[in-house]
Amino acid sequence: MPEIPILRIGRVLLVSIQVDMHDRLAMQLQDDLTERIVQDHARGVMIDISALEIVDSFIGRMLNNIAAMSRVLDAVTVVVGMRPAVAITLVELGLTLSGVRTALDVDRGLALIRSMVADDGLSEGDGVEAQDGAGAGDDARHAG
Repeated sequence: MPEIPILRIGRVLLVSIQVDMHDRLAMQLQDDLTERIVQDHARGVMIDISALEIVDSFIGRMLNNIAAMSRVLDAVTVVVGMRPAVAITLVELGLTLSGVRTALDVDRGLALIRSMVADDGLSEGDGVEAQDGAGAGDDARHAG
């Protein structure tokens, strides 16, 4: 089963959905993402859906669920890269992304999160790191 990578940009997590979502993958993403929010003390989650040409009610519910889980863990959610056809479909399906802000691209999404979160920890110098499983326990030892 493919995994969806979660990248860290400072205290923001970037999730780029490049594959067709199904129930098991969505559940895995939600589990992985909530763990990473806590582990990395993330204050924002950016979900890049620019590769999605179509959406359905399942994707809409998944985005809402991720936003709700992120809020409970003190992180804001911004969806980036939404195509016009996707926006039209969401409206036609009557889906509202409650608690989810949107931005045209990753740069604007990052700027939006930074403006929403009054936290000096969101600095440009924090770098980008990928979740690859290696060294994942290192941060957990220091948490506490």
